[in-house]
Amino acid sequence: MAKKPDFISETTSWVRSELKENADEKYKEFHKSLVPGLENMLGVRVPVLRKIARRAAKEDYDAFAAEADTGIYEELMIRGMMIGYADMDDGRRRRELEAFVPMINNWGICDCCCATYKFMEKAPEQWFAFLERYTESQAEYELRFAVVCMLDFFLTDDYIDQVLKVLGKICHEGYYVKMAVAWAVSIAYIRYPKKTERLLTQNVLDDFTHNKAIQKIRESYRVSVDDKERLRALKRRR
Repeated sequence: MAKKPDFISETTSWVRSELKENADEKYKEFHKSLVPGLENMLGVRVPVLRKIARRAAKEDYDAFAAEADTGIYEELMIRGMMIGYADMDDGRRRRELEAFVPMINNWGICDCCCATYKFMEKAPEQWFAFLERYTESQAEYELRFAVVCMLDFFLTDDYIDQVLKVLGKICHEGYYVKMAVAWAVSIAYIRYPKKTERLLTQNVLDDFTHNKAIQKIRESYRVSVDDKERLRALKRRR
């Protein structure tokens, strides 16, 4: 690994000062219990990280992107969030995502960063094609990245059929892939119940993902009692 330069920009210096000032030891211990294997964390809450990321992206995106210590949870989070907040064209965003996505190493980084990529809604055709590349990855968090972005931005009239087709084809043993697919299927059911129930009756999902999706659907207050009872009959015995 290349040695980090001794000199850091004013933006990076400010970011680190803000992170230190907003570190919360109790939140750190709580969040570490939710993200297995997470060690290098300061304990800064997500709304604060978003505020820091917005400012850093506007002040000097390139400086912090180059200087971020991606071994620290919060600095990696800001590095990823900035892609959604910075002023850049889509070609640059693609290159930045291609550099960042392989760095994702837990569900927290994945999901919080994906939520900032609202630019995908402005050019859905090109971004859906971009995400499809990652649905063929064998890397757990690259796959989760694609699924969560589809969940966040493509459960729409124009893309629901394509998303359900993608979800039905994903086959990966990673726990956080399975959970993302189940989550996506459950939200898809709430918005497009008939189409999504058709996916469930096709039995293309693995047992865990199939049952977890049904569980999540049945836990939703936006699903009727009759629908919940009908879906319960689709659960598989393992």
